[in-house]
Amino acid sequence: MKITLAQLNPTVGDIEGNVARIIAAAHTAREHGAELLVCPELSLTAYYPADLLEEPGFMARVAQGIEVLCQASRQMPALHWVVGAPMPRSGPGKRLHNALLVIHAGRITLQYAKQLLPTYNIFDERRHFEPGPDVAKVLRIGSMQVGLLVCEDGWNDEGADYAVNPFQRLRDAAPDLVVSINASPSNIGKREQRHQVFGQASRRHGLPILYVNQIGGHDQLVYDGASFAVEPEAGVVFEAQRFVEDVCTLEFAQGRFAAEGGAALPPVPPAGLPTMAFYQAQIVLGLRDYARRCGFQRVVVGSSGGIDSALTLALAVQSLGPDNVAAVTMPSRWSSTGSVGDSVALCHNLGITLHTHPIGELVQDFGTQFEHSFGTPLAGLPLENLQARIRGTVLMAYSNRFGHLLLTTGNKSEISVGYCTLYGDTNGGLGLIGDLYKTEVFALSRHVNEAAGRELIPAAIIDKPPSAELAPGQLDTDSLPPYPVLDEVLKVLIEGKGLAAWEHAQASAFVDGLRQGDDGRALIERVRGMIARNEYKRRQAPPIIRVRARAFGSGRQMPIAAVHK
Repeated sequence: MKITLAQLNPTVGDIEGNVARIIAAAHTAREHGAELLVCPELSLTAYYPADLLEEPGFMARVAQGIEVLCQASRQMPALHWVVGAPMPRSGPGKRLHNALLVIHAGRITLQYAKQLLPTYNIFDERRHFEPGPDVAKVLRIGSMQVGLLVCEDGWNDEGADYAVNPFQRLRDAAPDLVVSINASPSNIGKREQRHQVFGQASRRHGLPILYVNQIGGHDQLVYDGASFAVEPEAGVVFEAQRFVEDVCTLEFAQGRFAAEGGAALPPVPPAGLPTMAFYQAQIVLGLRDYARRCGFQRVVVGSSGGIDSALTLALAVQSLGPDNVAAVTMPSRWSSTGSVGDSVALCHNLGITLHTHPIGELVQDFGTQFEHSFGTPLAGLPLENLQARIRGTVLMAYSNRFGHLLLTTGNKSEISVGYCTLYGDTNGGLGLIGDLYKTEVFALSRHVNEAAGRELIPAAIIDKPPSAELAPGQLDTDSLPPYPVLDEVLKVLIEGKGLAAWEHAQASAFVDGLRQGDDGRALIERVRGMIARNEYKRRQAPPIIRVRARAFGSGRQMPIAAVHK
């Protein structure tokens, strides 16, 4: 049997566009003589439509899209189409199923409803869907029996998270092959986790598995594709491209996968991209799709001469091209000449326009009027924050006037402890590095230069001590522990067991060492308090591109008004 995997990049809510993508993949499948086309989970709506599912007329558009697919399938009677779509249901409970449909020769010939609906981390499917019945669905194509699963249904084979194990039920149906359609968001280590979970299930049940995933940036989430095939004894024998659409055809016979014509498949490396290369690829795709889907062609970044804005600009250039990226430097009385010069060198290296908009007079005029109106001068923290807020206002004015998407430049370390100014440097429509700790910002900046084979980010920016430059001689370490210390504490307090095993062991050992002394324990509690107190800032900040297992946003839901102990 020939099977075409359609690793697609659908857009949430663009049912007409997604239908066109599926039909184009079907034409490719027909050209290659495939009998089975497999598209990702909720490929008709893209994952995840959220409360669009409750909008008037949305499900009518879904029904219309399915009808268009059925009509197209009449022209390809030899091909079975596996697609994902929300489907109406009756009876008590939620009114929809997250369904897998098989379309053949003009009609839906099989429908399977996802049984395990995740409600952890970034997922909230139980808000909209009712679990499907505990039954296995098998599609017969000639003499071949194909078992069907939807994403989470394949992740509970050890029975740790749900009382139901769809994989066990499916094994009892004795299929020749299991097809799993997925919308599995990407984070560091996720590819290897998928291989482990489905590789173990394949060995345990003696079943070959074809895993088809979507790709693309959807708000804070990025889907990396990396669809794969696994055999019980050989393990992962095929992997589709990562971070790009990929429509490819495999042959399957006697429990084995092969390339077209029966040729052997190239070996799949067990390790994925190195961490920094992964971060770069994920962020670049995330920005490209976010901008495109929100209707932006160009972005603007405030260039402080620091590492965060430099890395943001470099990633934006890689994603959108230098002609679509603008930078603005906004020196104040405390800005060093080196910082302005570093911005000039950076933008020259990147080939982008740097605009200069001094803010000294604006800050002075604001301070004068404030003292006149309220009878007291601005000084200390209010004056520091005023500078950040004036810069944020300038950038938003530029965004409004020229139609650029403003990218915010905060990193995870600063966002965690509130070392940022609300309505100032938190202004923007998207944060590229908000899920990178400060130590990772430095590491990724070095990687960007190494990957380019030249100095895109000047060494002077990478080497100088971080500073907000809002007061004389100010350094980040005046307010925060050194970043190598802070970041290890943050990893334990924010991500904990969500970290990769090696990273959790390393961070836990470091924090356990701190706990041996009074000063260390006090530092940990201080950081814990800063995280809790600044939830209100994070709630108002722009979305960030998620690269780690637990990111701020939908993956970490904490109350603002609460007692944290």
